[in-house]
Amino acid sequence: MLIDLLLLSLGIALLLGGGEFMVRGAAALAKTVGVSPLIIGLTVVAFGTSAPELAINMIAALNGNGDISFGNIIGSNIANIGLIIGITALVKPLEIHSSVISRELPMMLLATAAAVIMGLDHLLLGTVSFYDRADGLLLLLLFCIFIHYTVSEVLRQRRFRADALFKEAEDLAQEDGSDKIGRNIFFTIIGMAALVGGGRLTVDAAVSLATAFQVPKVLIGLTLVALGTSLPELVTSIVATYRGQTDIAIGNVVGSNIFNLLFVMGLSSTTRAIPIPPKGAFDLAVMASLSFLLLPFTITHRKRIVRWEGAVLLAIYLAYTAWITFSMGFRGSP
Repeated sequence: MLIDLLLLSLGIALLLGGGEFMVRGAAALAKTVGVSPLIIGLTVVAFGTSAPELAINMIAALNGNGDISFGNIIGSNIANIGLIIGITALVKPLEIHSSVISRELPMMLLATAAAVIMGLDHLLLGTVSFYDRADGLLLLLLFCIFIHYTVSEVLRQRRFRADALFKEAEDLAQEDGSDKIGRNIFFTIIGMAALVGGGRLTVDAAVSLATAFQVPKVLIGLTLVALGTSLPELVTSIVATYRGQTDIAIGNVVGSNIFNLLFVMGLSSTTRAIPIPPKGAFDLAVMASLSFLLLPFTITHRKRIVRWEGAVLLAIYLAYTAWITFSMGFRGSP
């Protein structure tokens, strides 16, 4: 059991490090061939925050561990809102000035609603619930529309270039200034290899832990794996909040949730159907509740998420985590 926990930690570390290396290498390559730093920041760099989830879910889907895929995606989105925004709002009220959030938040709610409806086959159709290839293709289509809309809006309207989140995207892309193509290709390949290796380690360790604790695999995905892959957003959001860049703190979460549902879930379910666990409807309901609760929180109090609202989000996350842990029962090895 201890070895499995260590392997899980190692796998997540490889995922986070691999995602960083791959993004830095790919961003530098894109810059070398003349791609705008702003476009790099909005696509390559944004994709990097969901690279760990993508690696885990693709490997889990290919290995037939769909419960881990479901748990990781839904659990990450729940942690992003309840844990990350909750903690950062407690540190400092989150002032929202970015026009990005006003455009991306409705897209996140649309993606959430689509994922919930697709996951309710047993209620709507009377069949077994799962995300199949048709669902995945529809999610990927929505993702392409989102990317096209975001990039085209930036290119058409220069006023967005003064936006805090767009400036941050450009700054991140500008950091990768090396023009050595060989080095950048090497970093990209190393990052991809670390993602694959870390994903395999994480999935195998999660399955072993579920067996050792005698719990469903989805519980490990919803808790340990989801929390581990959400660490980059947590650290980034806290640091950004301390620096007064509160737009970045919430923008990170909204963007990550969109990528997780539309791109990661879409690609994973297109590869192989992802079954909805017996209590998966409850997890989807919690994710939807937190997501839609974010809307009134962002438009009240002069467009600020204040401390008591952060406390509500964090309390919901802690209560949800305690409930699923208790209801599924960590019984331990005999």
